[in-house]
Amino acid sequence: MKTIFGLVLSLCLFGSAALAHDPKPDASKGTGLKVLVYSNTGYYRHPEIPRINRWLVLLGHENGFEVDVTEHWKDMQTAELSRYDVLVLNNANELDLVLPEAQRKSVETWFTTGKKGIVALHATLVRQQKWPWLSQLGGCDFNSDSDFLKAKITIDPAAKDHPAVKGQPAEFIYEADWTNHDRAVTGLPGFKVLMRVDESTYEPVREYFKTRNGKPMGKDHPIAWTHEPESGGRFFYTEFGHDLRSLNTPFARQHVLEAIKWTGKKPAPTAKAAK
Repeated sequence: MKTIFGLVLSLCLFGSAALAHDPKPDASKGTGLKVLVYSNTGYYRHPEIPRINRWLVLLGHENGFEVDVTEHWKDMQTAELSRYDVLVLNNANELDLVLPEAQRKSVETWFTTGKKGIVALHATLVRQQKWPWLSQLGGCDFNSDSDFLKAKITIDPAAKDHPAVKGQPAEFIYEADWTNHDRAVTGLPGFKVLMRVDESTYEPVREYFKTRNGKPMGKDHPIAWTHEPESGGRFFYTEFGHDLRSLNTPFARQHVLEAIKWTGKKPAPTAKAAK
C-alpha cells in the first residue's frame, strides 16, 4: 500500500467541506502537473506545516493539478518520485536526519536525470550542510531570522518578467518573517535573484538570535531566487511560507503557483541537426 496521503490527509485533518464547493476544478486553469509535497523535519518543526500542506493541496485543486502530501521516506524512492513533475519541500529542514541516504540519492537522480523541479519554502534551507547536493542547489543556509514584520520588498529589474513576480510594482510592502542566510546567492552560477528585502525597513534579527551570533545580511538580502544548474532541473526558493499569513494574499498565491508551474515546465526539445 502506498504511504502517500495527499488529498486523503487534507480531508481527514481538515474536513471535506473545504473541497465540497468545487468538486470539479476547471481544467482550463490548470497545468496537469503532478506535485509531491514533502514536509518532514529533522530540526525545528513549525506548527503551521500541516496548514500549509492543506493550502498547497487546495492550490492544486483550484488550478487543475494533482498534489500529494507525504512525510514518509518510502515515498522518496525512485519508483514513487517518477510519478511527479515537481517536489515541494515545505519547511523540510535538516533532511539528512529523516531521509536515508538512498532516498536522498533518488531525489538527486530524479531531479537531474529527469530534468524535474523543486520548490523550497522558507525553512527548507536550514541545516542542510550534511546533504551537500541540496545545500549547493539552494546556494546558502540559515543564520537567523526576524519576527513576523512588514518590510519593503524590491523586485530585481532583470527578473520583472518572471511569472512568479510579474505584475508587481518595483517596490512594495509585505509582511512575513525574514530569514538571514549565511551568504547571498547573488552572482552564483546558474542563480537568478527575483526579490530582495530592504533591511532598513524592519529589524532583521529577532531578540532570540541577537545573543546567538545572529547577523543581518545587509544591502544584498535575497528572499526569492531560481537556480538552473548545468546538470539539469529547475530549483525555486522563496522565504514565504513559514507562517500561513505570508501565503494568504493574492500575490503569494500567484508567487507559489507560478513557482510550481515554472519548475515543472518541460525543457524545450533540442533541435536536431540537419543531415
